[in-house]
Amino acid sequence: MLDVRQNFPRFAALNIGQVVKAEFESKCCSNRIGPGKRIAVGVGSRGISNLKDIVAAVLKELRDRRAFPFIVPAMGSHGGATPEGQAHILATYGITPASMGVPFETTMETVVLGTTADGTAINFAAAAAKADGVFAINRIKPHTDFQGSLGSGLMKMMAIGFGKQTGAATYHAACSRLGHEHVIRQGARVILNSAPIAGGLAILENQLHDTADLVFLPPDTLEEEETKLLVRARSLMPKLPFKQIDLLIVDQIGKNISGAGMDPNVVGRAVLGYSSSLVAQPGPTPAISRIFVRGLTEASLGNAVGIGIADFTTTATVRSIDLRITYLNALTSLSVQTAKLPIHYDTDREVIERALQSLALENPASARVVQIRDTLSLEAMRISSVYAPELSTRDDLTPVGPECEMSFDTGGYLAPVNGSHQ
Repeated sequence: MLDVRQNFPRFAALNIGQVVKAEFESKCCSNRIGPGKRIAVGVGSRGISNLKDIVAAVLKELRDRRAFPFIVPAMGSHGGATPEGQAHILATYGITPASMGVPFETTMETVVLGTTADGTAINFAAAAAKADGVFAINRIKPHTDFQGSLGSGLMKMMAIGFGKQTGAATYHAACSRLGHEHVIRQGARVILNSAPIAGGLAILENQLHDTADLVFLPPDTLEEEETKLLVRARSLMPKLPFKQIDLLIVDQIGKNISGAGMDPNVVGRAVLGYSSSLVAQPGPTPAISRIFVRGLTEASLGNAVGIGIADFTTTATVRSIDLRITYLNALTSLSVQTAKLPIHYDTDREVIERALQSLALENPASARVVQIRDTLSLEAMRISSVYAPELSTRDDLTPVGPECEMSFDTGGYLAPVNGSHQ
């Protein structure tokens, strides 16, 4: 094995407060934001870099306009679909009533704002619907469940995140019949016309999971501008640097990493089914034959949605799963495959031995193995020496140490990549 660094472009760090202030000053013209207005600020469950600072900067701008902001968790069924669970997720990011200096409205109650032309009921958080204005904060990135000109972002947050568990279940059912992008666009349009939407802040992240840009989107141009931003977001996504991988070892998956636990845009496996054929198949790259997930992030609170995308895991990981929360999320999103349990053994060593055996390689030592922290963290990785000959011809990968045998501790566990935890 060999530790390498993937050489991504470097960006100057943003001054979050200054950028948010400039965006508000140049683009905030809604009469829904002003003296005495109660503004519901939607914050989701994703592990967005600098989320606490971004939310604080938005709250400051609203207060500077003498508005009265409050936070509404806009995360569908996450957190076990309970007020306490959703508040706890935000607390793991340092976002609490005390740290933000504003009240939280965490009720799961919704109201129906109307229906789409296809007959889909539009559920919306009751606390937000009663506000004078609604402001969404979310990262723009390609969606985990479908490919299109719309991804995960402000429109999805308005349609599904603010829909709470009831709305999320309704949307996913409609998506299964009519298509994700169609349903989300139609639902968000109803909300933009019926709810007091005052705008949103779109977050773009670069390949290093750092904040690349912050953009204020007014309600009247939100759909058009978000579509443009998705093109930028797609170009900024990190990728695995090889076309073929026999065994991908992922130290951790979780809802704070991706809605699918690990991003299908990175691993090339769809949440609604995939092939782990040993024969190369047409489709997205990399072609990964086996995936081994070593653990869940602490912030996932036992939600193991995405574990079903893997082929192998450990017994300890299985024991750490909260089945109630995982099943609720999988059933709400109608992605039941993501909650299936992979083959599991007690130690990393045994999992890797079994996974390599399942590849039917003539020489297991020649296996193309890649170990990563998670699908958001692709700068540092550990690769098998079979890839070493091509490093001299690539300027996107740099070795950061000598080759060494894959090593395990006395308990049979691998050392994680870049300080990640089990």
